[in-house]
Amino acid sequence: MGGDSGNRPLTAEPRQAAPPGLPATGLPDADPSHTGPPDTGPPGTGPPDTGSPGGERAPGDLAAWRQSPSGSLHAQSEQIWRGLHEHPFLRELAAGTLPLAKFRFFLEQDILYLADYARCLALGAAKSATEAELRYFAKQLDGTINLELPNQRQLLEQVCLLGAPDRGGARGMAPANVAYTSFLLRVAGQGGPLDIVAAILPCAWSYLEIAGELAGQFAEHPVYREWVGFYLTDEVTGLVRGMREDFDEMARGAADSEERRRELAGIFGTSSRLEGSFWQMAYTLDQWPDLRYPAAGELAG
Repeated sequence: MGGDSGNRPLTAEPRQAAPPGLPATGLPDADPSHTGPPDTGPPGTGPPDTGSPGGERAPGDLAAWRQSPSGSLHAQSEQIWRGLHEHPFLRELAAGTLPLAKFRFFLEQDILYLADYARCLALGAAKSATEAELRYFAKQLDGTINLELPNQRQLLEQVCLLGAPDRGGARGMAPANVAYTSFLLRVAGQGGPLDIVAAILPCAWSYLEIAGELAGQFAEHPVYREWVGFYLTDEVTGLVRGMREDFDEMARGAADSEERRRELAGIFGTSSRLEGSFWQMAYTLDQWPDLRYPAAGELAG
């Protein structure tokens, strides 16, 4: 992830065919004037009642889309995002009871993930139709390489010094990581800048939401609190806010049909599901059998 995107709004690129996503199923739209951690509410809090069952916006609701395309996608993925917030990896992280081996595995896999995330941003820069788009992707790329990756490597060094056992996380991408990065790279290869932002937005946005929720619940821990704090820095919160604003500006001009809005919802929803798979991968130490180390089932630490 990078610094503030600057030079908004981005202009919308000509419509390009997006790779098909899975059917989408969020949370309330964020207040764009809010400058602190996001107000996520308790886990499972949904969007305001709009007259549909359960208070959910109907997919493709044009009025909701025009107000905030990113908020509309978020609302369509409420059930998925609720699962992210409630995942036991994050509950145990907040309580300080998550085994260090699982956090080490997560960091090792995240470092591998971020390399391909950066490649998606590079493809976005290559496909940019305007200088503003080019600058946006370049800043995001710079931040991923020079801000987030060094932070993850520093935390990995800390957990190793604390004695976190090696479970093979650095030996290669685990199956869930392969699935996630392959999807991102396919979207980046086949779609345009708008599709790419739709694909990467759930990662950045969900981390900010999760960190905002966990900040008030955290037990003292020498590493876990630092990980949460990184995603609540002014630089990172500004990044995510800027990413949403850029996406909204692009999408209002380019998503000119119900079909196109559903394509973007599919991309956003699939990335959201893959976020959940990534947490589950880290929690269960799910690695290819030949890359597990040491023996499978050794979960102490």
